[in-house]
Amino acid sequence: MHSLLVGLIIAVSLLLILVVLVQNPKGGGLSSTFAGANQVMGVRKTADFFEKASWTLAIVLVVLSFLTVAVAPSTEPATQRSLIESRMQEVPSSTPDFSNLPTEQPSEQLTDSVGR
Repeated sequence: MHSLLVGLIIAVSLLLILVVLVQNPKGGGLSSTFAGANQVMGVRKTADFFEKASWTLAIVLVVLSFLTVAVAPSTEPATQRSLIESRMQEVPSSTPDFSNLPTEQPSEQLTDSVGR
């Protein structure tokens, strides 16, 4: 399904490029070539058609992009921890453990350091 959507995105993108390149920003483009009097589609209708086609293709491209993201295959299983979580378990705690040091009374330390 994912490959099909990616293929459709490529096809729609190429069509959109083609439609945009055919248009002329000054109102000419392909429609100016068909300016004959006996033309079934007039100049303005050709320009309207390309404008509607470009908007439609752009909307289709956005929708296909969202659908592709929604059905994209997962790169890792859901049970596997992330790399950061696994590294956090390996690294020891940053606070030192003072539970094994001998304890002294603070008052004794003060009197010793002051010299009384």
